Amino acid sequence: MAVEGGMKCVKFLLYVLLLAFCAFAVGLITVGIGAQLVLNQTITPGATPGSLLPVVIIAVGAFLFLVAFVGCCGACKENYCLMITFAIFLSLIMLVEVAAAIAGYVFRDKVISEFNKDFRQQMQNYPQNNHTASILDSMQEDFKCCGAANYTDWEKILIVTKRVPDSCCVNVTQGCGINFNVKDIHTEGCVEKIGGWLRSKVLVVAAVALGIAFVEVLGIVFACCLVKSIRSGYEVM
Repeated sequence: MAVEGGMKCVKFLLYVLLLAFCAFAVGLITVGIGAQLVLNQTITPGATPGSLLPVVIIAVGAFLFLVAFVGCCGACKENYCLMITFAIFLSLIMLVEVAAAIAGYVFRDKVISEFNKDFRQQMQNYPQNNHTASILDSMQEDFKCCGAANYTDWEKILIVTKRVPDSCCVNVTQGCGINFNVKDIHTEGCVEKIGGWLRSKVLVVAAVALGIAFVEVLGIVFACCLVKSIRSGYEVM
């Protein structure tokens, strides 16, 4: 039995929210993949809170897309079981997103400590590993920084006196890091600069997750209203 009256408006609003959920799902997957790529270049892969967060974001995005599809089918066919399933799973996703947002806020400083440890470890491999050297050079150029805490960290790595990677130079040219003048290089450390950038991104992701969770609450409310209307229709029949 088709819904009538005000429930038609609720059904329409639910369709709008379902489209929004699909867009949110694609956005979460994109953000998760982007965050994973960034962390792969800045933090050694491993089962740590900071490195697992992008995986959780991707999984939630994929599951949200599937749940939105179930909700769309349930609303279109006005199927009681599908709508109940949609409401339950959407509630679970909302709880996971809130938990992920809280974890992102709690572990924001953990991301910086992990980055500090891994950056220093990669510095040790700089002279022997061209791939590591390329990653560190790219980070130092992009963020205009040098070393972990500051440029003097390279003295213990490169051994040679008055030598830093060319990527530390304000104007990067071949050999510019040899016998440098301090005024010609970036002196600020990369851990503070890049770590602060990573922490700000984690907080943005956490805030977005909370925003999506709020919209999902509306979806749950509309789904429950539609379920009640469908059930009333079955009882009349």
